[in-house]
Amino acid sequence: MYSHDVLVLGAGLAGMRAALEAAKTGANVAMLSKVYPVRSHSNAAQGGINAALTDRGDDWTDHAYDTVKGSDFLGDQDAIEVMCREAGQELINLEHMGVIFNRDEEGHLGTRAFGGQRKARTFFVADITGQAILHVMFEQILKYNVRVYDEWYATTLIMDGNRCGGVVAMEMRTGDIHAIQAKATILATGGSGRVFEPSTNALICSGDGMSLAYRAGAPLMDMEMVQYHPTTLKGSGVLLTEGARGEGAYLINTKGERFMEKYAPNMMELASRDVVSRAETIEINEGNDIDGCVLLDCRHLGTAKIMERLSYIHEISLDLVGVDITKDPVPIRPGVHYQMGGIKTDIDGRCWDPNGAWKGVEGLFAAGETACVSVHGGNRLGANSLLDTVIFGRRSAIGAMDYASQNSHLNFSENDWVNGEKAKLQGFLDNDASGDLVAKLRMDMAVAMDKGLGVYRTEDGMQEALQAVQGMRERFKKVVVQDKGKSFNTNLIFALELGCMLDCAETIAIGGIERKESRGAHSRTDYDKRDDENWMKHILLRQGDGGEVTKEYMPIVVTQWQPEERKY
Repeated sequence: MYSHDVLVLGAGLAGMRAALEAAKTGANVAMLSKVYPVRSHSNAAQGGINAALTDRGDDWTDHAYDTVKGSDFLGDQDAIEVMCREAGQELINLEHMGVIFNRDEEGHLGTRAFGGQRKARTFFVADITGQAILHVMFEQILKYNVRVYDEWYATTLIMDGNRCGGVVAMEMRTGDIHAIQAKATILATGGSGRVFEPSTNALICSGDGMSLAYRAGAPLMDMEMVQYHPTTLKGSGVLLTEGARGEGAYLINTKGERFMEKYAPNMMELASRDVVSRAETIEINEGNDIDGCVLLDCRHLGTAKIMERLSYIHEISLDLVGVDITKDPVPIRPGVHYQMGGIKTDIDGRCWDPNGAWKGVEGLFAAGETACVSVHGGNRLGANSLLDTVIFGRRSAIGAMDYASQNSHLNFSENDWVNGEKAKLQGFLDNDASGDLVAKLRMDMAVAMDKGLGVYRTEDGMQEALQAVQGMRERFKKVVVQDKGKSFNTNLIFALELGCMLDCAETIAIGGIERKESRGAHSRTDYDKRDDENWMKHILLRQGDGGEVTKEYMPIVVTQWQPEERKY
């Protein structure tokens, strides 16, 4: 049986940062990923990473306030303070690892403006920041000889009562099932964006870690908070970075108007993402659209600046919709981008509370988009996502190493766990041809979620989406896996991912129905105001033994900043 002190699931920036921090201590650490590490979705982060550097006349408390305000006061302020206070040093750590950030004319690290922030504190590598950091981080993983199980898929957490002792996983090359023992397990598996269509997310963003933790007894928190990004490309939903607006690009409607003047007169296109997405949706619904889109206009930036700082979105706009952004505006619309909710954790990545205030899964940690430390609350500021991954990836590793040093491996029967998973997987393969294909069921789910839990929501719409998803759970039991082979059976992997997405979809809908107010990305036309008296609290959802979903609540942590009206 494979055995490690610390096992990290996921090889994006949160997972790599966690594995690297653990490896530096000389611990027996491994990283498991369903894709080769540099194919992880952190590649898709374009615009940059936020940090307040004091030598720039910036202060971490200003960054923290902007983040709290951006979260629509749903973010836990103690966690936000940790992230913003540690951001500057972590940025320097990345540069020392070898990330070649853009520099200004004086040779200093360059910044660009990003939405919802009063100062330009976003450090960047053109419009490929995530990819640049990911490749440098992987070099560090190789340097420290971290064991990597690449193209392995985790199917369940190994549990003994309320404690996690590792995972059962499929080696995709052979189809063999293995148990991997670990004193501490860190989930860093990314988001669940493909629960919706359209989405900026890769097909691999299927909420696997959230589902694994949820089925094991950990609570999911604030799942109703799903971010729509304002600038996704017509048709494909591919992301066009907020960095374009940070460099000065405009949003215009079919009349050629910069319509953000009506909705956010001070910040304009650099208001927070939920505000801009709602403004675009109103313009589209009022008929000021072009085939269901508004336009992103970069032309005035000039070819030289576009090719230096926005070359990637120039390339994809040309390739996918035939628009040269140096010459013409490009059609965009809001699309699902990020999950603010996720597995409830503390600031050290624990998926349980050692003080007993809330119950979770002992020995399990989480970081990155799969986790909800609650630094994003109801709306994430652009370029805080990469910061979240490296800060809490590192902190979760420190927490996991401390836990591993004080605990031994769980004793369990490898054969029992492996044989149990083989039987479950064989059940999918044995389904006859009368059920739905995975692709059909997946698209039905995604379309229903976008319709019922889009930029604007209603009770009836969310209830319809929930009923549809619950009906799909029954259909999923008979889903057809046409490929009966063992080696690289991606058809089977897609079926397993769909099961995870249905877990996420159901909790998103239940959370949305429960939160009877409008806050951040959760905008209800039937409850169109923020309700601080009744809803300054988090919603925690758990899966009961019979599959039922139970609700709990936790107060939002307020330290320095009392809720106020949110204007841009």
